[in-house]
Amino acid sequence: MHFHHHGYVSGDPRVQPAAGVGINRPAQLPDDVDVLIVGTGPAGMLTAAQLSQFPGVTTRIVERRGGRLAIGQADGIQARSVETFQAFGFAERIIAEAYRITEMAFWKPDPADHSRIVRAARAVDDPAGISEFPHLIVNQARVLDYFGEFMANSPARMAPDYGYEFRGLEVTGEGDYPVTVTLLRTSGPDEGREVTVKAKYVVGADGARSKVRESIGCTLAGDQANHAWGVMDVLANTDFPDIRTKCAIQSGSGGSILLIPREGGHLFRMYVDLGEVAPGDAGAVRSTTIEQIIAKANAIMHPYTLDVRNVAWHSVYEVGHRLTDRFDDVLPEERGTRTPRVFITGDACHTHSAKAGQGMNVSMQDGFNLGWKLGHVLEGRSPESLLATYSAERQVIAKNLIDFDKEWSTLMAKKPEEFNSPSELEDFYTSTAEFPAGFMTQYAPSMLVAEPAHQDLAAGFPIGKRFKSAPVVRVCDTNPLQLGHQAMADGRWRIYVFADAAAAGAPSPAAEFAEWLAGAPDSPLAATPEGADADAWFDVKVIYQQDHASLDIGAVPEVFKPQVGPFQLNYLEKVYATDPAADIFELRGIDRGGAVVVVRPDQYVANVLPLTATAELAAFFAPLLRTGHRAAELQDHAG
Repeated sequence: MHFHHHGYVSGDPRVQPAAGVGINRPAQLPDDVDVLIVGTGPAGMLTAAQLSQFPGVTTRIVERRGGRLAIGQADGIQARSVETFQAFGFAERIIAEAYRITEMAFWKPDPADHSRIVRAARAVDDPAGISEFPHLIVNQARVLDYFGEFMANSPARMAPDYGYEFRGLEVTGEGDYPVTVTLLRTSGPDEGREVTVKAKYVVGADGARSKVRESIGCTLAGDQANHAWGVMDVLANTDFPDIRTKCAIQSGSGGSILLIPREGGHLFRMYVDLGEVAPGDAGAVRSTTIEQIIAKANAIMHPYTLDVRNVAWHSVYEVGHRLTDRFDDVLPEERGTRTPRVFITGDACHTHSAKAGQGMNVSMQDGFNLGWKLGHVLEGRSPESLLATYSAERQVIAKNLIDFDKEWSTLMAKKPEEFNSPSELEDFYTSTAEFPAGFMTQYAPSMLVAEPAHQDLAAGFPIGKRFKSAPVVRVCDTNPLQLGHQAMADGRWRIYVFADAAAAGAPSPAAEFAEWLAGAPDSPLAATPEGADADAWFDVKVIYQQDHASLDIGAVPEVFKPQVGPFQLNYLEKVYATDPAADIFELRGIDRGGAVVVVRPDQYVANVLPLTATAELAAFFAPLLRTGHRAAELQDHAG
């Protein structure tokens, strides 16, 4: 954590100085905003949290409830999400309170007596070590609390505006605020009053029954629900031995349970198979009582019993897989003629079963993808064309998710005799582990993702996929660290310079690249507004092949040690050496001749280039950077 920029700080260093719109932030919802986010679910809160790092942008997030979510329906936190939490500064704290999944047990009918279940197999949750972060279970409400804390501590001092229900919007296309939104007060002394807000952009994060989606003419399309599940969070006594282990339980009668232990040591969740939904059911299955769900669970678990003492929450849902064909308000015939003004995220644009633990995780990545793009456009860093990439990138990912979930939920609902082999369920679980963990996402080439012309220079950083961390040693203080953990969700691009074999200070391709980066008019750093810190828009780090004891930090080029803050202090923490126990060049297949790895603000690799490819790097960033009055004006406003 880096602070003391403005002098000695006595207090919580996570609380950043207020700036821009965060200074004397009005408690009342303004008439005009840059971004209005509707809904405080995972997608909405992450989008808001990212935008809270842009204090020159007026962002407000509204919620129809009168206060914070008390009990969330989602609970599974995949490793990719924990990586994201690290960027927002709360991974360690949420890991400490969460339940950690390390194995999954598979229970099946006893071959000798199909009325009984027996443990048939165990599977390690992450056998390939795809992330240094764990797979967690923690209530959605706590995730939202952490994002809320981050927002409150950010320069924009953001907080949700509770008690506002979205009623409708109109994209007028007129003036500085071309979207007119109508809201209804649902709590407080003015309950029942209509409120009108004008916005530059609107983000609909208002769930599966999204009114924002409806207002832009999008509909969810896909498979009809045909299978029902009862879900319950309970405190109970049981003689079932794996009650604190994630389990897939299949009974001889055909019913099944997905058991998810919860945080806190006692609570657990069960998804209980209620069977096929009869044609013409018209939602009647949703009236299944908690007593019926508990009875069904006991029948499936025979010979074990479940004595439920307290029900924290329960529901009944039918599995359906739905997707919208676009995630913004630009119709197919309008593409290329205008940029989006309204976006939808999370369940508003994709719905699926809860049993793969993907809803909250994929929704948060929707928000991460969109948030920084809105910030860059509104702050004047990038052209509006950047916003068209949101729907193009995330719609494909949602389609892949739904295809995966169809297969997983179908397997979970199968009867034991319907499987092609006795181990089919656990084989699918282990062979596809990378997908639900969040690491199969790979964005296609676009204005944000380069063609893989030089991928061989850093094979372990596939272009379009998330930047996979690896150990390094920070030279200035000799601390061993994870390189990826040093990238915060601050809206900056990352340029990782993996140096050639020459020592720091010696003539080399890395030294020549550093000179170009610092002073060339076509360097991306040249777009940084005058008066801003040298690393305000780009976080440039260098990783040398030598061990830290062999490096002279004084000989390292100045572009890797920028002067920051009002006192222009040298920032020494961007210079790294290899960890002798785990050489990052070997781990990630980086060419010993050096390479440049460009990473987007949402942690996805955008380009891999040789150290000599300065013209290619300049050409990559040219359409993404926009300098001029607006950028300088907002920089002044922010700080």
